Amino acid sequence: MYDAAIVGTGPAGLSAALTLKLHNKEIVWFGSEELSDKVGKSEKIANYPGVPMVDGAELNMKFREQAKEMGLELTEKRVTNIADMGDRFMILADNDMYEAKTLLLSTGIAAAKGFENEDRLLGMGVSYCATCDGFLYKGKTIAVYCTDERMEHDLRYLEEIAGKLYVYTSFGYRSDAENVEMLSLPVKKLDGGMKCDSIELTDGTKIDVDGVFILRPAIAPATLFTGLEIDGAHIVVDRNQETNYKGCFAAGDCTGRPYQIAKAVGEGNVAAHAMLERLAEA
Repeated sequence: MYDAAIVGTGPAGLSAALTLKLHNKEIVWFGSEELSDKVGKSEKIANYPGVPMVDGAELNMKFREQAKEMGLELTEKRVTNIADMGDRFMILADNDMYEAKTLLLSTGIAAAKGFENEDRLLGMGVSYCATCDGFLYKGKTIAVYCTDERMEHDLRYLEEIAGKLYVYTSFGYRSDAENVEMLSLPVKKLDGGMKCDSIELTDGTKIDVDGVFILRPAIAPATLFTGLEIDGAHIVVDRNQETNYKGCFAAGDCTGRPYQIAKAVGEGNVAAHAMLERLAEA
């Protein structure tokens, strides 16, 4: 079991990981090796203390170098579910389960709005993880909606197992497989009673399916962790960055405005010290 799990590799996650590492804690850190895509695409950053007028790509490179120098290791497995087990947290990432005594959510803002009926049908024909649940639909009709180019391997996997696969992506994905039909319009709605049995496109076209896979870069916190207290799009935290679950903390853009690097770094540091206090109590 790990002392701490960190979900997200933006400035808040990095700040917390550095502090926990300095205190010799065993951590598992989930996210991208590229760290923060948002930071990397920033044109100019003028209000980060000690680093005058830096562009995002350069600052992100410095973040990566510091993480490497500190010996911090990342796992790029995608977290799809979290559960509170009382004395620990269970984190499902791809097909693997992890346990940690404390948890930090530094997931940023999940920009994509969910489809109608998505929350209700999740786990009932709707999944966020192709490698976890794909085998359930071998030889069946599947629809997949993907907005993350890094998940192309998931699309190839679904091609291999599906009887028929309907694919919509927000990037230039193409397939020559006979069982694949590329959709030119995105999904608007998911339908079904006790199980998702069809999708509706933005022009009103309905397609019967056995299962739907939604592959986005980020999952909304309330969906990721059932019961987490949310205010609008943001996770509710106290002064120690702790959520309504004891031992679970949140930092960065996911806790609200201002969406600033300096704010995220500070919150990550506060959360890490509060996590250390929680671990000392155990």
